[in-house]
Amino acid sequence: MIQNPHPTKRRVQLLLGFFAAFLLLFAAVLYDAQVAHGSENRAKSIASNASSETVTASRGIVTDRNGKVLVSNRLAYTLVFDRSGFKKDEDALNAAILRLIDLCRETDTAWSDSLPMTAGSAPQLTTAARSRSFKSYLEKRKLPENANAAELLEALRELYHIDSGCTVAQARDIAGVRYELDSRSSYTFAEDVSAEIISQITDGHFDGVTIKTASARVYNSKLASHILGTIGPIWQEEWSSDESTGYVGYADKGYAMNDLVGKDGVEKAFEEYLHGEDGRRLVTTDENGKLTGELYTREPQPGGTVALTLDIDLQAVAEQTLASTIQGMMDKDSYQRGGAAVVMGVGNGEVLAMVGGVGEKTVDLGTNRAVEPHQTGSTMKPIAAYSLALEYGAINYSSAVPDRPFYTAEDRKVLNADYCRRHGLDPNNIYAPAALANPAAWRDWPVNFNGKYSEENVLVPYALSQSLNTCAVYVGSYVGADNMYDFAKYTLNNESLSATDADYGPIVLGGQTQGLSTLELAASYQIFYDGKYTTPHYYTEVYDSKGNLYLDKMPDVTVTQAISEETATIMNRLLRNVLVDGTAKGQTPKAGGMDAVAKTGTATEMKSYTFVGLTPYYVTAVWWGCDKPTNMDEIGASRSYGHETQYIWKQLMENVQGDLEYRSFPYSDQVVQASYCTVSGLLAGAGCPAATGYYTEDNLPVGTCTLHG
Repeated sequence: MIQNPHPTKRRVQLLLGFFAAFLLLFAAVLYDAQVAHGSENRAKSIASNASSETVTASRGIVTDRNGKVLVSNRLAYTLVFDRSGFKKDEDALNAAILRLIDLCRETDTAWSDSLPMTAGSAPQLTTAARSRSFKSYLEKRKLPENANAAELLEALRELYHIDSGCTVAQARDIAGVRYELDSRSSYTFAEDVSAEIISQITDGHFDGVTIKTASARVYNSKLASHILGTIGPIWQEEWSSDESTGYVGYADKGYAMNDLVGKDGVEKAFEEYLHGEDGRRLVTTDENGKLTGELYTREPQPGGTVALTLDIDLQAVAEQTLASTIQGMMDKDSYQRGGAAVVMGVGNGEVLAMVGGVGEKTVDLGTNRAVEPHQTGSTMKPIAAYSLALEYGAINYSSAVPDRPFYTAEDRKVLNADYCRRHGLDPNNIYAPAALANPAAWRDWPVNFNGKYSEENVLVPYALSQSLNTCAVYVGSYVGADNMYDFAKYTLNNESLSATDADYGPIVLGGQTQGLSTLELAASYQIFYDGKYTTPHYYTEVYDSKGNLYLDKMPDVTVTQAISEETATIMNRLLRNVLVDGTAKGQTPKAGGMDAVAKTGTATEMKSYTFVGLTPYYVTAVWWGCDKPTNMDEIGASRSYGHETQYIWKQLMENVQGDLEYRSFPYSDQVVQASYCTVSGLLAGAGCPAATGYYTEDNLPVGTCTLHG
């Protein structure tokens, strides 16, 4: 007979079952809360005593070609001014702004103010007042567009309700901050501020001011400042888009009002890749405002790494060499000069060094003379005239070319500018009836540097090494001005050339409307290495914060066979003569014992000087002159004939090539050597004074000289 379980035992079993089920349910709930939805529930649990804030991503770094870090970051403090807490209390807002500005002045702290009006008791409008963005601001705020500084400031006083008791200087300062706040509630008022001002802000309870942490840029070297650029707060005119110009403002790019952005150089060019993606976090505090915890809801993604082609060690030598030479000239006559130099790797288009000025850069958007166009002078002659004449077979290495005017005064093609100015004639109007009727108003053209003509034929090696203008124009005429212009403009990508340069004076002799930049000039001379033109470029790769390749420049780098290898070899040998017995005689660098070729140049009326040197490693262009074109006769400097540019190049190459492996220039197997008569240019006969020339089989001198046999 089966007996029922003891009642007590049954109750215990039921209780144990119920307890086990409860434990299972509790474990399931705990798993859901802590594992499945842990982050979400934790965020909800602390939301009542937490605030959400943006975590600024670290800006990316910039390295040179060898991995040396040129630009990095460090922790710093910024001041953000926010007007939203003042609501419509204009007086309180303006008073808070003025109080903050006074503190900055006391502590010598710079703040962001891009209003195009100078500060002080007598403000003046700056050139930026003519910008499209500022005119748009004036139109939007119904402010007078053609007002002077005093009238505009009065209008700003009324617009921003600035107290009439404020001085002119105070009103200008307040208006500057209100201008920055226009169309936005807050902005980065000051960046990388000192501990002193942080302490005073904290103790003084400055309304509208928030202290933020940010990454301050660290420029690990003062070198290459024109290349690297700077960062700064977003200016008012940069914030909003402008449909009429197609400009996309930072507001529409997903930026925060208080972000720091690239202003020039690499920092601006690679802003998209260096900026990074900001994160978000919840910060919890106790009743006293003390931080008790933080939770990242979105991790910040640092900016990428930009690898430049720049060689910072070569850059250092280039900057020092240019600066010391230019300073030496200024010490002699106290006349301010500027200079520029660009060094590229031959055969690859990589910009290894670029010097855009002398001395440390002290202002944003300063002039980078290396990318500003200047007249090239005679460095233009080999680029289109001589190289294309050889390429077309119009000349060979030892052709005889006329050394006489291309146009005579009787041709009435070129006016005598000095005569015209003295007699009230327009020196630029060759169609003026008064000039056409006056034979004395015209002159022979071109004029050689020494003002003389031999009135005979001279050979190409001599004509090029001595930089005879007459011969170069005749050689160019064999090719045609339009052909030379198209080659220089489009094949060699010299965008600084304009349509007015399609004539013999600009395209052969280098008297262009604007000229070429030092970078364009260096890039053009690549063709005298192996005939190829490679797109100049400053960087090779951009990597993301995890080291993955994000952007590869190389697919965008084009290589064009601009002239044949044989023409490149022949031109290379012709340019060698410039250093042997030409206008740069004795300037061949001795370091490394390597070969070199070069060409000198002088701008119209000796207003500046250029030089291009080519070795088996580097192509270098140098320029020096005055930012305001000045005839060097006026400062007693023309006697140098631009020798300083040659010294700069020679010293630079001596310093950087000494430890490099020996190299030679490429030599086309289509080029043959032959002895030519240095008088006639024909193949040397018995008794001829002879030299070695370089030719292709189908373009040798026609016949053997019989003058000396």
